Amino acid sequence: YQYLSRYKRKENLDQFTFHPGNFKGAEKECLACLMEFCGRRDPSWTELSNFTHFLDFQLRKCEQSVFCSSVVGQEFHGF
Repeated sequence: YQYLSRYKRKENLDQFTFHPGNFKGAEKECLACLMEFCGRRDPSWTELSNFTHFLDFQLRKCEQSVFCSSVVGQEFHGF
């Protein structure tokens, strides 16, 4: 939700890293945001769960990637 809400507001995600336990936003806003980006018109709980697990996995890999580090970001802005 933290990444999706920032993406929706067109904020720069290059400088953001998620920290577990540092949740911002209400549960209702979170659910609405997840449903918006899920890609299904009326997703089931299983579809939302699969979407969030996949997105979480991809974002964790992205945060750990050397290509998404601040060092590479200075050389290749937006990469």
